[in-house]
Amino acid sequence: MKRSGVVWLAAVPVVATAAVYLLGPGGSGDAPAGPAVSASPNAREAAKERAESERAKDDALVASRPPGLADPAKKELAQQILASAENSTLRWRETYGSIEDLGDGVGYTAGIAGFCTGTHDLLTLVESYTADHPDNGLAAYLPALRAVDGTDSHEGLDPGFTAAWQAESRKPAFRAAQEAERDRVYFDPAVRMAKLDGLGTLGQFVYYDAMVFHGPDASPEGFYGMREQALRTAKTPGEGGNEKAYLEAFLDVRRAAMLAKEPGADTSRVDTAQRRFLREGNLTLDPPLTWAVYGETYRIP
Repeated sequence: MKRSGVVWLAAVPVVATAAVYLLGPGGSGDAPAGPAVSASPNAREAAKERAESERAKDDALVASRPPGLADPAKKELAQQILASAENSTLRWRETYGSIEDLGDGVGYTAGIAGFCTGTHDLLTLVESYTADHPDNGLAAYLPALRAVDGTDSHEGLDPGFTAAWQAESRKPAFRAAQEAERDRVYFDPAVRMAKLDGLGTLGQFVYYDAMVFHGPDASPEGFYGMREQALRTAKTPGEGGNEKAYLEAFLDVRRAAMLAKEPGADTSRVDTAQRRFLREGNLTLDPPLTWAVYGETYRIP
């Protein structure tokens, strides 16, 4: 997996979520702007109450939407489509132990969501897992993982880290930890943001795949940065816009971001997968599905 190249720390998803209130439907974008910081205790309390109120409104809106990609059957489809692009297989449960350096500047890429040693998510995963399972086979590598975070270095990881990852990935507890971290960092925020934008199941997958590939940061090539760019040319359905037109705009921005990072990059996961579903009018992502990624054709009956 290739990301934007910006290291996103644990606080970034929280910051990005705050952007929802500025950019998403039902947020505070229509409210008068106030000072960013105030020394007044009353002002701080008012800001806190407003933030909690907006969050409550968003929660209610998300809860009112159909399950969409969060439906178990649709989530399984999502994992299969994602795995076709990330690991060239539909058998995503065989990828817990996958690990390699793809030469894309983010160190080792591993597991079911392409956690990377250079983008903080792999470190967070191992730290969380170690808190619950202190004697795991990856715990000894935590000092090295902290040292290489934000780089493509293997220092302190070679030669044993890849074998340790593969061994640990055979344990049900570590597989469950990978799934939980995937959902916390990528799947749940993507589906939530898509529902706030009024997008259906396909749109929710479009957001999810972009979140995994580019990372949940607000840089121009990160998910939230790309969403902001798309909003400049098309309205979301939640804002009264046309769903197909908005998704076309978002995919245009995403494709451009991929090519800006790597001229000549293969953009088939956008062009002949997501764009194909969109132009077929399959906004509910219903099978049968046929798509192509990196020259391989996949089908789900």
